[in-house]
Formats: sequence, C-alpha cells, structure tokens
Amino acid sequence: MGALNNKLEIKMPKATTTKKAATSAAAVKKVPAKKTAVKAIAEKAPTVKKTAAKKTVRKTATKNAPATTVIAKIDAGFGNELFIRGSGGGLSWETGVLMDNTGPNEWMWKSASVTGELEFKVVLNDQHWASGPNGVVFPGATVVFEPGF
Repeated sequence: MGALNNKLEIKMPKATTTKKAATSAAAVKKVPAKKTAVKAIAEKAPTVKKTAAKKTVRKTATKNAPATTVIAKIDAGFGNELFIRGSGGGLSWETGVLMDNTGPNEWMWKSASVTGELEFKVVLNDQHWASGPNGVVFPGATVVFEPGF
C-alpha cells in the first residue's frame, strides 16, 4: 500500500482494466448526487405542507366570519339598479358595487369581509346619490333602511 499524503490511493488488481476503473469512479460520483437530490426534495416537502395548512386556515376564517348585510327598501323603477359605495368591506367611494335585487322593492349587499365600522351610501344607477346622511353598519350586523332620492 502506498503512503497517504492528503490523497487517497486505491490500488487495483493488475487484471482490472482502465474501462472498469472509469465506471467505478463514475458510480462513486453519482451516489452523492442522488443523496443531494433526495435531501433537497425532503427539505422542500415541509414548505409545501405548511403553505397548504395556511390556506386551509384562511378559508376557514373567511367561512366563519359573520356576514354584514345592507338592505335598501325602495322601488328603483323598471330598468334601474341600486349600487352601494363606502369605506371598508371591499367598498370604495369612487366606484359603486351593484346590489342584488332580492324582491320587487328590496336591494341587498352582503359581505363577510367587513372588519370594522362600515360607512356607506346607496347610489341609483351609480350616478344619483341618496339624500340624507351616510349609513353605518358594524361587522355581522344587518341594517334595513328606505333611501330617498
């Protein structure tokens, strides 16, 4: 056997050919590569599971949130629509959100994303503002009113 000077010497029997030695060296190099790939996959797997768990928590929180409802009792007239504008709960003062016509004289807006006091106003055809002060509703509450134009 040869001396070790920070180098590893492997002595092969004289019958071993150069071709076999090259194959053995390649096989040795592939093993660490496979181990690295398996390790990388194992490291990524927990991240994917954590992300899936977070999405589940968010969906559950949204489903369990109490719905906030605004109901306007008014006959808007044939072909007219009622919109709602405000601050909070996905509303803005710049652009109205179409309310659902749930009956001949009833328009409703419902949201589970209201987290604080919501100030609102209804707008006929998203152009003509209702008269009087702005309405206020709190998360999970329902407000029913009769707007005037």
